[in-house]
Amino acid sequence: MLKKLKSLSIAQWIAIFIFVSMGISMIFITIEIFLAPVKQTAGQPKETLRSDYIFLLFECVLGVIILLLPTIISRRFKFEIPGLVYILFLVFLYASIYLGTVQKFYSTVPHWDKILHTFSGAMLGAIGFSFVNLLNNDEHVVMKMKPGFLSVFAFCFAVTLGAFWEIYEYTFDGLMNLNMQRYELSNGTPLVGRAALADTMGDIIVDVIGSLVFVLIGYWALKKGKPWMKNFEFKKRVPKEE
Repeated sequence: MLKKLKSLSIAQWIAIFIFVSMGISMIFITIEIFLAPVKQTAGQPKETLRSDYIFLLFECVLGVIILLLPTIISRRFKFEIPGLVYILFLVFLYASIYLGTVQKFYSTVPHWDKILHTFSGAMLGAIGFSFVNLLNNDEHVVMKMKPGFLSVFAFCFAVTLGAFWEIYEYTFDGLMNLNMQRYELSNGTPLVGRAALADTMGDIIVDVIGSLVFVLIGYWALKKGKPWMKNFEFKKRVPKEE
């Protein structure tokens, strides 16, 4: 057992830490679901309702599923995820779900949402590069893609996933009366016109900026043959010889 623990990588230790953090949070959130009020009390400051805790529990469960996805996908399709990319993914997951939602950094830390959207744009750009490069290096794929096409795909991949996230926020704001898209103030006053669109458009803009910056750097690195781009490359898993 001790030998197995010593063999764990930094990324695996981070994943275990996040898993434990989420698990403990889910226990306390479940307790709060039974204690929280169902409806807002008239004339009282805005309270955290049962539906809020249910959504919080849903996000934690979703976070655990997402945490396990890279391992499941890499084993299923027999490729290795670079340690650097996996660590960036874990940091984003922890910062967005645990710190952002559970610890309420989105409402207490200025610009936390925009920082994460910028970071995610760059991270998704890196994953887009890695995915296409994996196909590019596959002996079964006849067509070889040039750095320009790789860059365009990585950019579109990152921005598309950013758009899907905004659809997710819009959907659950409507279903559960949430305020992820910041269309109302903290006291419940609804925003009107451009003010109501500011958060969503700001998220999309920083998504584009983050992904564009990484893609341009990645394009330059591929054209110049810079070796550090190999840190972002997915690799086919080579079967062990018996």
